[in-house]
Amino acid sequence: MTVRLLSPEGMFQPVPYHHVSIGTGARHVHVAGQIARDAEGNPVATGDLTGQVAQSLRNTARGLAGAGADFSDVVRLRFFVTRWSPEKMDDFMAGLDQVADELGIPRPLPPVSLIGVDYLFEPDVLVEVEAFAVLD
Repeated sequence: MTVRLLSPEGMFQPVPYHHVSIGTGARHVHVAGQIARDAEGNPVATGDLTGQVAQSLRNTARGLAGAGADFSDVVRLRFFVTRWSPEKMDDFMAGLDQVADELGIPRPLPPVSLIGVDYLFEPDVLVEVEAFAVLD
């Protein structure tokens, strides 16, 4: 395995992700921000944060697979969510839970950031996902 995930003693717990990842491979894979669009560019789950998180992660998985990687190779995830507020966390996590088994997303997650922004790409886009992976 090229990725080692850990949360050293003394770091804030419990959280649904690891605080640290160590990538030891020679190839780095960067998946650009993925949004809730199908292969033809049509919006998916308009107005539904849960559905957009799920579709964005499915698109991220396709990007990883295209490079010969999967979520077990990911050392960092970054989410951008429009008009973020803590009350949206349940809907956000529901989208992640919806596809975690399907896509092989590890639990706890690799290091992850959730960043609130005013606007993304187009008005219907609620979430964007970026991934960074390391392969042997």
